[in-house]
Amino acid sequence: MNKVGLTLLTAVFGGAVALGGYKLIENKKLDGMSFEEKQKVYFANNPTGVMSSTGNPDFTQASAAVAPGVVHIKTTYSRKGSQQSQGSPFDMFEEFFGMPQGGGRRQMQAQPVQASGSGVIISDDGYIVTNNHVVEDADKIEVVLTDKRTFEAKLIGRDPNTDIALLKVAGKGLPVVKMGNSDNVNVGEWVLAFGYPLGLQSTVTAGIVSATGRDIGILREGQQQRGNPFGGGTEQPLASSAIESFIQTDAVINKGNSGGALTNASGELIGINSAIASPTGVYAGYGFAIPVNLVKKIADDFVEFGNVKRGYIGVSYVPITSELAKEKGITEVNGLYVEEAVAGGAAEAAGIKKGDILTKVNGKVITGSPVLSETIGRLRPGDKVNITYKRDGKEKQVSLTLKGEESLKSASGANGKASKSATEIYNKLGASFIPASAAKKKELGVNSGVVVTQVNRGGIFDYFGVERGLVITEVNGKAVNSVDDIESALGATQRNIVRLKGVSPQGGAVQLSFPVEY
Repeated sequence: MNKVGLTLLTAVFGGAVALGGYKLIENKKLDGMSFEEKQKVYFANNPTGVMSSTGNPDFTQASAAVAPGVVHIKTTYSRKGSQQSQGSPFDMFEEFFGMPQGGGRRQMQAQPVQASGSGVIISDDGYIVTNNHVVEDADKIEVVLTDKRTFEAKLIGRDPNTDIALLKVAGKGLPVVKMGNSDNVNVGEWVLAFGYPLGLQSTVTAGIVSATGRDIGILREGQQQRGNPFGGGTEQPLASSAIESFIQTDAVINKGNSGGALTNASGELIGINSAIASPTGVYAGYGFAIPVNLVKKIADDFVEFGNVKRGYIGVSYVPITSELAKEKGITEVNGLYVEEAVAGGAAEAAGIKKGDILTKVNGKVITGSPVLSETIGRLRPGDKVNITYKRDGKEKQVSLTLKGEESLKSASGANGKASKSATEIYNKLGASFIPASAAKKKELGVNSGVVVTQVNRGGIFDYFGVERGLVITEVNGKAVNSVDDIESALGATQRNIVRLKGVSPQGGAVQLSFPVEY
């Protein structure tokens, strides 16, 4: 009997040692894995058992599996940070996220400002994805789980071009939301939206996918779309890196849902809720989520490189419309018309040139710019991509090796696109200025400044809602005190983006970026 007991004890001990050794090896292996690979290991050991809904919708299993992995994010902003303005393109974000309002600009605050949003845990060692606009400029980021555990979060990286940010908390063994495949999302399928809307605790709503590949223009801060007053027709200018290919849903999402999870009926993460279409700031029919396949790539880049590594084809293009088709004699229904191939870029190296029509990317039909921008946005410099294009009615396919952002910078200088004259840029502003008086500078607590005295209809300032009375203190990082200073500073414009800093008539700090050429 003692011999049997000793044998049993030895077996148990040996098994424990083996299991412990396996776990140690497993943990070491996890360090070099992508988030998708980590999740495969995690869910192999922790199966969810959630089944896709059929027949009468029943989302109880999916809700129970996902809700613990969706967190409440609370941010604190200093008085200085609360004064900043990002301009009109982000007013929808401010309404959605619950940021302080005031005529499109944040007002001066006597006390630190607090706001809240949502986030999604994607690995049990504490990595959390959310929106860039949820945590941008925050002095403190606090994460609260559904079980009331609270952590202070560290910002690992954020990307305004996709509105994705990655946080890290010190917790271990955290509940994880399983990532799905956004390429498999279909219009009409059931989806669930998770988050912390309107100051409420963990909340889930249901709806369907209304559309995919939506481009609503909200991420292109200061970048206009076709039909704007600047005469450009380029949907993706050379200087633009914004990627919009949203999943559209009618699941109810409101302020505070920003950064939360959009899942399929099986409880798999298919998107990160990012914006709503609303004239009031509350639910009015549609919400928009960033596809999870793009989220995976951005999050992996933050961990591996510390920033986003984005590959570029090196083309400027416009979508094919009936007007363009008639003008150019195009018979294609889908595709993108190449307006320019960057000198030295990947497209030019492969033989693509102005007038070609891009029809497919990696075999996928290009129905609009979101298809191309999201596909390329999931790749890095050095990655290869197959592009199908038509020239003179004949279809060709080429393999491109994507290049980094530096290829656009060097090329823009080579082909003369980067530098319009300072006078041309000044005239495009459509405004008049006078030097700010010494008394005005003292009142505002600034050392430099010119006052906008007039805004002309049809100019850049009019388009972006710049108002009379704005005191501009810096242009492109240079202090300005006169009209000559403004023109001189405009000569330092890089990549056709002008950046202004100033103080609004109401006293709030303003930052504005806008394009000057397409």
